[in-house]
Amino acid sequence: MLIIVGLGNPGAQYAGNRHNIGFMAVDAIQRRPGFAPWAKKFKALISEGELAGEKVLLMKPQTFMNLSGEAVGEAMRFYKLGPENIVAIYDELDLGAARAKIKTGGGHGGHNGVKSLDAHCGREYRRLRLGIGHPGAKELVHNHVLGDFAKVDQTWIDPLLDALADNADMLVRGEDSQLMNKLALAVGGKPDAAEPAPAKSTAKPAGSLGSSSPAKPAARSHIHQARGGSKPALPSTGPMADMLKKIFGNKQD
Repeated sequence: MLIIVGLGNPGAQYAGNRHNIGFMAVDAIQRRPGFAPWAKKFKALISEGELAGEKVLLMKPQTFMNLSGEAVGEAMRFYKLGPENIVAIYDELDLGAARAKIKTGGGHGGHNGVKSLDAHCGREYRRLRLGIGHPGAKELVHNHVLGDFAKVDQTWIDPLLDALADNADMLVRGEDSQLMNKLALAVGGKPDAAEPAPAKSTAKPAGSLGSSSPAKPAARSHIHQARGGSKPALPSTGPMADMLKKIFGNKQD
């Protein structure tokens, strides 16, 4: 069994907040065929269904963000599950808007909902982080996170969440990298395998003249070449030898 929990705050006044993208994500999954209507249990709204042949429990904690772990911990104990049976979906301030990343374990990054999950459920659960972007200044963070998505954001929110719901069975099968590729493609990005490799350093090797090929020894000048190597044999007899003797005398190299 897998618990997929979306983090957010209950109440209509928070429904469109960036901080509630976790709720929006599980809502999108719940709207797919095979999931029951939302019901109240475990201090949360829950919906049972099946994905990839496995039972799945969708959860939206109703304890407010800071106490999200209470609801999930209660469900874990009821079903006798461990953190490896949990996928948490939540907003990530330090990811660009429309980006997504998933990992197992890690820190809370200042996210109060994640802090609560860590405290009540352990840390080794899978974390699907959906980027909401950073406003650029610390003093703007609170209003940004608790502010509603702008109309322009709908151009990526709807395709992202639809792609997540359509491919949620990958969460059950543990096909995390494939799911990330699906989400990236849905918002016009590139799958991980198609991302360009890191740019190579432009530093030139010693002796290089700007070519990216391995540095070759600097070409010696004609004078240098003439000075190196074996010395030419000089005539010891004949007119040329006599002329050289007159110019240089008997001096030896």
